[in-house]
Amino acid sequence: MPGKKPSFDLTRRSVIASATLIPVTALTATAQAPATALAPAQKKTLEAFVDRLAPKDELGPGAVECGAANYIDRQLAGYLAAEKETLTAGLAAVDSYARTAHGAPLAELSGEQRDAVLTAVENGSAADVPNARAFFNRVRRLTLEGMFGDPYYGGNTNFAGWDLIRYPGPRLAVAAEDQKMDKPPKPYRNSAYGSNHGH
Repeated sequence: MPGKKPSFDLTRRSVIASATLIPVTALTATAQAPATALAPAQKKTLEAFVDRLAPKDELGPGAVECGAANYIDRQLAGYLAAEKETLTAGLAAVDSYARTAHGAPLAELSGEQRDAVLTAVENGSAADVPNARAFFNRVRRLTLEGMFGDPYYGGNTNFAGWDLIRYPGPRLAVAAEDQKMDKPPKPYRNSAYGSNHGH
C-alpha cells in the first residue's frame, strides 16, 4: 500500500541503496526489441511482487511505476530467455503459496498479506516455492535493473528511477559550469542510446 513500509526486513530504502551493486555488464547487454514473454496473469503476479519490494511512497515512485516488471518481461523474451521457465515457474509457485496461506492469488492480497508472502519466500519458509530464497533474490536483482537501468532496455519509465536517485543521466561531455559541483546537475533525460528511449 502506498506510503506503508513493508513489514519484512527488506525495505524500499535498502532496495534502492543496493542499486549501486548492479554490475554495469548487467545493464549493457544487447538490448532487445520490445517483445514480451509473460502471459497477462503472470505479469500481474510479477507486478504485485515487485510492487512490495519497492512500493510507491511519499519519497517517490516504486518499482511498478519505474517499469521494473516491463523490463523483466522484455528481457525474458530476449537475453534472459533461458531463465523464462524458471521465473514463470517461480511466479506460479508464489501464487500457489499465496492461495494456500491467504486464500487468494498474490495480486489480490492486501499489502500486508503480500509482505507476509514475500517474507516467507525470502526466508525460505514458503513450502510451495522451490529454491525460494534464490528466486526472491533473482527477482529482487532484476527489479533493481529495471528501476535504474537505461530506459533503452524497457524499464526506468520516463527516467523515474534516475530521478529517484538523482542520477542526471549519461553525458558525452560535461560543461565547465557543471564541473563546479556547486549545484545539482540538470537532468539530461536521455538514454545512452538516444532521445527516443524514455518510454
